[in-house]
Amino acid sequence: MLRHYITKGGKTMRCGYTTGSCAAGAAKAATEMLLTGVPVESVTLDTPKGIRLTLEILDIQSGAGFVRCAVQKDSGDDPDITNGILVYATAEKTDVGIFIDGGEGVGRVTKEGLDQPVGAAAINSTPQRMITEAVEAVCAAQGYGGGVKITVSIPDGAALAKKTFNPRIGIVGGISVIGTTGIVEPMSNAALVDTIRLELSVLAAGGAKGVLLCPGNYGEVFARETLGLDMRRQVSVSNFIGDGVEAAVSHGFERILLVGHIGKLVKLGIGLHNTHSAYGDGRMETLIACALACGGDVGLLRDIQNCVTTDAALEAIDQRGLLQPVMATLGARIQATLERWVPVGVEIGFICFTNAEPWKGVLVQSDNANRLSTEWRT
Repeated sequence: MLRHYITKGGKTMRCGYTTGSCAAGAAKAATEMLLTGVPVESVTLDTPKGIRLTLEILDIQSGAGFVRCAVQKDSGDDPDITNGILVYATAEKTDVGIFIDGGEGVGRVTKEGLDQPVGAAAINSTPQRMITEAVEAVCAAQGYGGGVKITVSIPDGAALAKKTFNPRIGIVGGISVIGTTGIVEPMSNAALVDTIRLELSVLAAGGAKGVLLCPGNYGEVFARETLGLDMRRQVSVSNFIGDGVEAAVSHGFERILLVGHIGKLVKLGIGLHNTHSAYGDGRMETLIACALACGGDVGLLRDIQNCVTTDAALEAIDQRGLLQPVMATLGARIQATLERWVPVGVEIGFICFTNAEPWKGVLVQSDNANRLSTEWRT
């Protein structure tokens, strides 16, 4: 069990580790046993987060030319449906290189716009890198110059996938092997909202009357590096955009500027208070409504419906020459939602962007965005 804790909103919660870390740990152990023939009870794994894990190796199996073993997923205090599942890796010798594939219970990508190409196993880039580095380290330590094939499998994956958004976004047959840091940080909703309120309270106590809200890392990076905004009076609200706005109002802020990626802000176009997928999606449905209002034909509406990401939908819309009017329509919807959340006397605006080429930059913003943003110009 990982004994690493974080405190959010005054609550101490235990972290866990991702399916990607489980796969990398199992792959490391399976490769070592394949090359040495000696059973492995546990392995250490350095995560991208900088936290070293010691992972117990379970259910070791071996046969002609292969070794298979598992690591049990530990989500810590995060309410994750994958907690406790076994993530297996099978190691086999090949002529050259490290080849990674998905087996039973690992989904397959069927739509463009995801982390992996169509047809590939839904094993994201960071887990693939972790697996590769772990296997290469074992090969180097054992003086082995050949290749290794790693097959990741999750026996419970197909059943669990039915409880996720995977089928809707184009991942079929199982769950995804994911994780960008290797570590699961608990996402207690109450604790996160408490943290947002606390940060707003501190800013308000310092005399600030304007606050910059960013839903996630993408928004923060864009606000700082592209817009050149001063982030000292900024609060990260994650998916809790509605709660963040309402908390800012309750703490007496008179000016609120929201900077976010279209993937999150598009959900404000149908009034979602929380943009986490657990509370609903509606991204494509919102863009379909906006496209229809701008004269989009049935073919375009179908193309949008089949898109996995908002960036993919932008391409379909742009190909019809409707990007500008559709974004303007979406912007009016977003602004209407934001204004419903604040009382008279509080000014609120937004900047919605994408990082995708060739539209990289601001897609749409409120009429007052430029004036509001001058408060944070460095």
